[in-house]
Amino acid sequence: MGLSKTIWAQPCEHLRFADPEHPVLYFSPAALQAAARRFLDGFPGLVTFAVKSNPEEAVIQNLDAAGIRGYDVASIPEIELIRRIAPGAALHYNNPVRSRAEIRRGAELGVRSWSLDSRSELDKLADLVSPKGHEVSVRFKLPVKGAAYDFGAKFGATAELAAELLARAATLGFIPSLTFHPGTQCTDPMAWDAYIRAAARIAAAAGVGIARLNVGGGFPSHRNAGMAPPLEAIFALIDRVTAEAFGSARPALVCEPGRGLVADAFALATRVRAVRDGGHLFLNDGIYGGLAELPLIGLVDRIEVRDADLRPRSGAREGRVVFGPTCDSVDRLPGQVPLPADIAEGDFVIWHGMGAYCTVTNTRFNGFGDMEIATVLRLAD
Repeated sequence: MGLSKTIWAQPCEHLRFADPEHPVLYFSPAALQAAARRFLDGFPGLVTFAVKSNPEEAVIQNLDAAGIRGYDVASIPEIELIRRIAPGAALHYNNPVRSRAEIRRGAELGVRSWSLDSRSELDKLADLVSPKGHEVSVRFKLPVKGAAYDFGAKFGATAELAAELLARAATLGFIPSLTFHPGTQCTDPMAWDAYIRAAARIAAAAGVGIARLNVGGGFPSHRNAGMAPPLEAIFALIDRVTAEAFGSARPALVCEPGRGLVADAFALATRVRAVRDGGHLFLNDGIYGGLAELPLIGLVDRIEVRDADLRPRSGAREGRVVFGPTCDSVDRLPGQVPLPADIAEGDFVIWHGMGAYCTVTNTRFNGFGDMEIATVLRLAD
């Protein structure tokens, strides 16, 4: 898997030329830079990129060119990647659990912002890092719904523990801050409202003025047909509620979108391997490859289908059971996928909004997963 050097006008131009049997992920640098500018222009604070969502070098290079100056990193390899491509960028090591070796190496590489959600991790950090100039961002969680799946199932302190950790971090001499994650693909702006107001209560309970509030990722991408998510309305709500909740003690704001920045800069072209007796479809990619997220957060319905000659299929849409190429029966997309009734073997099924987690979850199970990445000027005709 690697990025091609040729730049195509749009996916169909490449499909016509290459006639590929393997999945192809199409990347539009222009779309990525436009998404970055939307966040930089609209979000009322520092915009950082969650590297885990798509660590392709071309993605980091284009985000750096667009003006992104901070990165949410979760491992030493991610830190080393950013130091190589964007050496002057801020690094927020926001994986709340790290080994001692990882803390030492992170500090060597210039990490100055650390997230945590437990007493043991604060003890570990205090043992290994001089607090001067280092930020401790205490991650907390709430029972708030509105996202495709809950990021509080693994990480996040209760409000009571968060206040305790925040007070102790300040006493130790760290720069005290708070962070949360409303959950991936969060389409309910009121989730941010609840979290921001809770952050103000936690800071008050701790008796600490926080330097920064990281409002997480969770910003939704355009997964479903119709109107794109109203990011500007979410930005405005975050700005307003922070002012209301904190007043004159308002902290600086940080966000860490992954999906919201990168998803809509990519489209995934798959191909129909077979239509079994006019019913079930088999694609050349599935849940062990670029479509791994669909069982977790639901189907993307921004789908276009073209025949082998790249003509759009125009038949009425009907639900189809769709399987991936492996011999594993689990390799099935959730529910039924709405596809044209006249879809046939050899057709191309193009999934839009697939830039987040598409490459990093490719397992190559059963020998499948040979995915090409091609650069295009635009993602649609």
